Amino acid sequence: MTNAHQDNHDSPDHKTVSFGFTEVASDEKQGLVQGVFESVAGNYDLMNDLMSGGIHRLWKNTLIDMLKPRSDMRLLDVAGGTGDIAFRFLRAGGGHVTVCDLTEGMVRVGRDRAIDQNILGGVDWSVGDAQRLPLPDNSVDAYTIAFGLRNVTEPQMALAEAFRVLKPGGRFLCLEFSHVVLPVFDKIYDEYSFRLLPHIGSIVAGDKESYVYLVESIRRFPPQKKLEAMMRDAGFDMVSHRNLSGGIAAIHSGWRI
Repeated sequence: MTNAHQDNHDSPDHKTVSFGFTEVASDEKQGLVQGVFESVAGNYDLMNDLMSGGIHRLWKNTLIDMLKPRSDMRLLDVAGGTGDIAFRFLRAGGGHVTVCDLTEGMVRVGRDRAIDQNILGGVDWSVGDAQRLPLPDNSVDAYTIAFGLRNVTEPQMALAEAFRVLKPGGRFLCLEFSHVVLPVFDKIYDEYSFRLLPHIGSIVAGDKESYVYLVESIRRFPPQKKLEAMMRDAGFDMVSHRNLSGGIAAIHSGWRI
């Protein structure tokens, strides 16, 4: 990535963006997000278990099934610091994966987990921003981001970066908590998320505020059709989404043609 590319994004920006249900200056959100994930890094799997009822593992398996890893495929996994997607990709026959995460604490967890699981090759670890990826144009065959896009200050910029680094014919896949589409079930999930989950986070992880943000960030994330439109605006073709567990999560897919 050239300095000129970085400079395109460095102009002052005084607008506000959402940090959960709170509005903050856009140049403050990244640091706040880093604080959340430094706090939850050691309990990240537990966090996803609490937020998904343990089903996030099946959702991640579905993402890999859709990706169809090959031995010659190079993957960029963004916001994947703890390695969940990377390890699945390698075990499914993928070639090489670069993990890029904003938070150093998450990357440390991933590196330690790789060693524990005897995964010593085929993966590079980097600390970096989804809005300013440290990769050259047209350099990867696939891009995945799981439970990360909603934490980006400017999601449209992250989508444009995903398009930039993908080779022609490359695929974008985003797994994210989304908007429940089943009547009644949406109310039940809201009750669980807002009333119970922060208290569970406080008891189990000793960190209520981070869980409050994570729940609120889901509600502020664009619904499925809106995210599809954003992907098209970034240049992606053949855009689609697949709801999981009634829309608690969704996988969005797009191709760089």
